[in-house]
Parts: sequence; structure tokens; C-alpha cells
Amino acid sequence: MTRAEATRRIAALSDEIREHDRRYYLLDQPKISDAAYDQLVRELLALEAQFQDLRRPDSPSQRVAGGLRSAFRKVQHLAPMRSIDSLMEREEIEEFDERVKRLLEREQVDYVAEPKFDGLSVELVYEDGTFVLGSTRGDGETGEDITENLRTIRALPLRLASAKGVPAARGRMAVRGEALMPLAEFEALNKRLVEANEEPFASARNSAAGTVRQLDPKVTAERRLDLYAYEVTFAEGLEFESQRGMLAALRGWGFHVEERVEHCRTIGEAADFHARLAAERDRLPYEIDGVVIKVDRRDWQAQLGMKSRSPRWAVALKFPPRIEVTKLLDIAVQVGRTGKLTPVAMLQPVDVSGVTVSRATLHNQDELDRKDVRIGDTVRIRRAGDVIPEVVEVLMDQRPRGTKRFELPSKCPVCGAPVEKIGANHLCTNGLACPAQLHGHIVHFCARGAMDITGLGDKTVKQLIDQRLVKNLADLYRLTPIDLASLEGFAEKSIENLIAALEASKKPRLDRFLFALGVDHVGSTVAQVLAEEFGGLEKLADADEARLQSIHGIGPEVAHAVASFFGGARNRKVLASLRELGVRPVAAARPAGPQPLAGETVVFTGTLEQLARPEAARRAEAAGARIASGISKKVTLVIAGPGAGSKLDEANKLGLKVIDEAAFLKRVGGK
Repeated sequence: MTRAEATRRIAALSDEIREHDRRYYLLDQPKISDAAYDQLVRELLALEAQFQDLRRPDSPSQRVAGGLRSAFRKVQHLAPMRSIDSLMEREEIEEFDERVKRLLEREQVDYVAEPKFDGLSVELVYEDGTFVLGSTRGDGETGEDITENLRTIRALPLRLASAKGVPAARGRMAVRGEALMPLAEFEALNKRLVEANEEPFASARNSAAGTVRQLDPKVTAERRLDLYAYEVTFAEGLEFESQRGMLAALRGWGFHVEERVEHCRTIGEAADFHARLAAERDRLPYEIDGVVIKVDRRDWQAQLGMKSRSPRWAVALKFPPRIEVTKLLDIAVQVGRTGKLTPVAMLQPVDVSGVTVSRATLHNQDELDRKDVRIGDTVRIRRAGDVIPEVVEVLMDQRPRGTKRFELPSKCPVCGAPVEKIGANHLCTNGLACPAQLHGHIVHFCARGAMDITGLGDKTVKQLIDQRLVKNLADLYRLTPIDLASLEGFAEKSIENLIAALEASKKPRLDRFLFALGVDHVGSTVAQVLAEEFGGLEKLADADEARLQSIHGIGPEVAHAVASFFGGARNRKVLASLRELGVRPVAAARPAGPQPLAGETVVFTGTLEQLARPEAARRAEAAGARIASGISKKVTLVIAGPGAGSKLDEANKLGLKVIDEAAFLKRVGGK
């Protein structure tokens, strides 16, 4: 075959294979057998092996990736992958609807209701229509590069199609989607695993996540994952008028897009769609756990903007949890990183919403007493929010004779230290000298969103503590290859990877480091506020409670917890050791140039006529301001537009400075 003939045949084969992929995955109308399809792929692979320079990055052959990797590299998302607030009751979405209308100052808002997939969320990056990068959600800002694994999913277009009425895909674009394992494939996979004496997956979601994160892409290719796209999060030179228009474009480009999407003129119609889908749930080929309700107009989405972790223009209405009956075999007691003792029901395994459940939380002694749960009982269990298993009630008519009331121990079951009851909780008083608290503390420190140290999971941390290699956080950075060689499951490559991960973690963002420390009441949002306020660990460590309470968003409980943590001699010693070992948190770079709003705490209210709300907030932050969502004495400046309501009234009562949008733009140097 000549080079010209090979060029034509490769192009024809590529087009034919793409068309068969489209018919199989998007239309569910295959025209050829699997054997005939495989023959086309083999012919393409052979030609590309003979004429290697003719292989294109969007070739269908690139789905069959090769090569075992040792780890996944971290990549920054083009657009943050935020979560969506989850609601359980119809009244809650009605409140959401009222809030949206109030913020938009509209009497009628259209919504789009879509199934909420229960899979693995991924970002797909395209350049001029060619797939170049895929990543996991990670912490929402940074994920893991799983490009080669995603290429093996035939529902993912490696090159975006052109279609009449669909905008051309030019420049860089990010698409958000969900990698799923169809339930039929999940059952077949688990059957194969059991036959091979391997551990089956607990749920279809876990199997999808485990498959996408395989170090060998060939394993991913062997498991028939599906992928649904549902949002364009970033696009150069491309805007959509509506959510529906965006979904139509995704479908036109060749993505698998769920057909069960409802245009809702009222929030009541969205609730009705939720009820219909709940009834249909068990007949679907994949797992869903609710309905996502989104404001349809994209400009209104932009106007509503984002909260710290989620959009104001979308919510998820979850399905009611499924309830099953099983036997309670025993009650174990777990000790968490804060020292809290939690009773855990050990159950006869039962399937709940596609997940095998053998343990369920009993929360605390008060909850145990209220439900009167005893060993030997027959109980109803559910997965709260379809996630956390819990005991709902005891079937008293099936209780065996001779059962006894269960009491949490007076001494820690792990270290033997005295247990103290504070409020509803029983707490071990031994602090980090308790191995269980130390274990939880270190696992939290290493987790994603904190120090993000790959390779330091539950089992490894337990081994480190059991072998007395780690007694505090600083000891992690004293670990040597010889230390790690003594751990079960650690060979030369895994030792190299963990040492490299520890070294790479020594320059964390300040807010992530603060979150990683595990200070009471300091989640990721509070950590970010503290990092922005102080800009360095030393200044924060020296702040007293009064100084901390002067910060917007920091109340007395948080201030006391932070001051107490940094005032503790043991904590100061560990922080000093971390610094000596090279761990130096880095504050986020402050915007360059003048900051005319430095020190101001700003609230926006009413309608902005020249800027979208998110852009106005971005400019205010770039000018040195902190953005607040509500009026308080800590607010120093209010920017009010037409239709400003109760916030403006409250600001005037407090005597706060109020300016309009034009004055704001003048101050920040805009037009």
C-alpha cells in the first residue's frame, strides 16, 4: 500500500469507526456486530503502526492506550468544579425558587431539570475540537490527569463533530461530564471479580471511580464505562443563551447527553419531574440519586453567581433514601480524630440502593437510647442522602429475649484513657497520645483539599503508627526509604513515589495548610478567610481572640478554637518542627497594582447595570476588598443598584457607607 492509499484508508476507517461509535453509544442503533467493529479497529491499528506519522491525536485508535503508569499527575482545572447544594424536601426547592426570584427581581423563572448522575465527575478539555486532557474533580480546583483512561471510553468524542445549527468548537473548551458504569456491566464485572477470588465493588459508582483511576489504561478499556456530558464550563469566544441550548450543542458535538431533561416553567413542574423520575429510577440502566434543577437562562446564572462552594442558580433535589431490614449482629465503638466515641452497628450484609451495607452509624449514646438499639435486634436501615448508612428504627416485635441496653465505655477502647461526656458526645481525653486520634489527625492532614499527599491513606497511616514511625505530623517528613521498606505493600517504586509526594507537599497554599491542621471549626472556607486576613502563619499564630473576632465571618467559637490551638505548647512545638523540616505554607499572591478598596468589607445589593455580579466581585477583590454576603457591623461599604431592598434598609440603619455602581467603578478604575 502506498502512502497516499494509506492516508485515504486511515481517514475512511477513522470516519467509519466514529460513525459506529455514534450509532452505538448515542443512538443505541448499532449497524454491525462487535466482531466486525473489532476488525475495523485492528485494520486501523495495523496501518497506523506501518505509517506512524499518519496517526492523529483524535484517531479512534487512541482509545486503546498502553503503558502502565506509576502515578497520576496533578492538573489545574480550566474552570472550578464546584459541588451543588443538596436538598431533600419540596419545601426546600420552593424556598430556592423564592430566593432566585428575589435575587433576580423576577416574578417568573424558567428551570431545566436533569437527572443527577451517581458516577465520577470529570473535566474534559478540547483544543480546536480535539480532546487533549481529562481530569478528575479532585478538590474542585485541581484534579488528576486521567486522559489516557478516558480515551478508552467510546462515548467520549475524541474529535467534536460539526452539525447544522451547532456552534463550531474553536479554541480551548472545558466540558463537565460524568463517567458511569452501566448496571449490567457492574453486575458482570463483580461476577468476574468474585470468580477470580477478588474483592467485588460495593457500588456502581465505586466501580466507575476505580476503573477511571486504573494505572493501566488497558484495564479501563476492558470495562465498558459510559460518559454523559452536561455542562460547558469554559469556552473561548462562545456563549450560550440557555442551559437547553448548551445541552443541544453538546449533543450536536457528539457527546452522550441524557434525553430525560425537562424544561420547567415553574418549580412545581420540576418537583413533578422529580417524582416521575423517582418512580422510573429502578428501570434506568445506570444509577441516579436525584434531580438537578438549574436556572435555564445563562445570563441569569451569571448574575446569580456563586457561593464559596456551590452555585446560587442550581440545587439537587435528592431521592428519598431506600430502607431495608437486616439483623444487628454487634455494636462496635470507633474513636475519631477529635476523640469522639461513635457507636457503630455491625450488620448482616444487605443491599441498599445498589450498595452492600454491613455497618451503620448509631451517632451517640443519646441516639442509642432514643431508638433503644440493642445487639440481636432486627432493624430498618437506610443510606441517609443515599450516602451514609444509618439505623432508622428497631422492629420491636422481632426483638429476642434477654437483650441488654448498650452503654458506651467509661475508658477509651483504643488507649484506655478516661472518657468524658461533653454535651451529647463522649470524648477520649488523651488527645494525640491516643493512636486512634493520631490516625484520624494524620489521615485528615494528608487528604485531598488539605496537604494532598498521595500514598498516605488509612492502611499506610495505621502501619506507620503501629510501628511507632510517626507520633505527630512532623514525623511524616522524617520518614526515610528504609522506614517505608518495612511497611507491607511498599516496594521500590511506591517508596520513591511517597518520598516524592512528601517533598512536593512542603510548599502548600496557606489556607490548605490551615485546614490540614484539623483545628476545631476550621473548614476550608474559614481557612481561606484566615489565610487572606493574615497572609502568613506567624501573624495568625500570634492573634488573640479579640483580633480573630474582628474578622468578618469569624465568630467567638471559631476564634476561641483557633487561639487555643496556636496557644497550645504541643501544637507550637509541632509547627516549629514542620518549619525546620522545610514545610513552608505559601500565602496566595495578592493582586499587583493599587488596591483602592484595601481593608474594605463589601456587600453588593440590587441590580448592577454595567457588570455581572461575579465580575463586580472579582474587581472588588482585585482592589483589595473582602466580599460579604450579608449586612453586619463588620461591613464597611455597600454598593447598591436599582431594586436594592432589605439589605439597603439594614445598611442605612447601621449608618454604613453606601455608593452606587458608577462610584464603585470609579474607585476601582473601571468604566
